[in-house]
Amino acid sequence: MASFGWKRKIGEKVSKATSQQFEAEAADDEDLSDSDDANWVHATKRRKEVLVDDCVKRSKQLKDEGANLAENGRYREAIHKWDEALQLTPEDATLYEMKSQVLMSLHEMFPAVHAAEMAVQRNPRSWDAWQTLGRAQLGLGEIALAIRSFQVSLHIFPMNPEVWKEDLSWARKLHEQQKATKTEAVQALAKGKELAQESIPDYDFESDEIVAVCAAIAEKEKALSAAKTVVIVSASGSVKTVTEENCPTAPDETLFIRAR
Repeated sequence: MASFGWKRKIGEKVSKATSQQFEAEAADDEDLSDSDDANWVHATKRRKEVLVDDCVKRSKQLKDEGANLAENGRYREAIHKWDEALQLTPEDATLYEMKSQVLMSLHEMFPAVHAAEMAVQRNPRSWDAWQTLGRAQLGLGEIALAIRSFQVSLHIFPMNPEVWKEDLSWARKLHEQQKATKTEAVQALAKGKELAQESIPDYDFESDEIVAVCAAIAEKEKALSAAKTVVIVSASGSVKTVTEENCPTAPDETLFIRAR
C-alpha cells in the first residue's frame, strides 16, 4: 500500500523570473484599470459640462425669443417660451422677473406676485426683482408690502431714480390716502352711532306730563265710546237712533235692519 506524503505548495517550483514577470503584468493591469476609471470619470464630467452648457445656451435663446414676443405684445407666447427656458435653467431669477412683468400686463396679479417672489428667492440681491415684486403687490392692494419691497430695492441700488421718484413715492401717496379713508370711515361710523343715540329720547314715563297726557287720552276715548249710536229700521219703515248701551241685545220680530 502506498504511503501518504505531504503535498507541496502550489507554485513552489515556479521560477523567480516567472514570478517577477507575473507581478509586473499585474501591476500594468492595475495601472490600466486606474487609467480607465480616471478616463471614465473625466468623460462623464465632461459630458455633464457639455449638457449644462447646451441647456444654458438653449435657455438664453428661449429667453431672447420670449423678450421679443413680449415687446410685440404677444404675452402668452412669451410666457410659454420662458416656461420652456425655466425647465432648462430653473434657478434663473431673470426669467421669473420678466414673467412677472408680463403677467401684470395681463392683469393677472396673483401669478405675477408669485413669479416675482420666485425671482427674489433665487436672487435676493436683484433690485429689479424687488422692484417688480413691489409693483405686483401694489396691483393686489398690498401697499405696505409694496413699500417694503421698494425700500429693499433702493437699499440694493440707492441711486435708482425710478424706484425713488416713481414707485416708492406713488406707494407712499396711496398709503396716506388709505389711512385718510380709514380715518373718515371710523369717524362716520362714530357719528352715525351718536345720531342713533340722539334720535331715541330718554322719556320719563312716570313724569306728571306723561301721566296727564295719558289721562286726557283716556277721557277722549270714553267720550267717543259714549257717543256711538245705532240706527234701527223697523219692518214698517220707521227709523230710530239709539246709543249702543240702550240698544236691546235681542231684537224682536219688528226689527228689520240694524245699522250704524
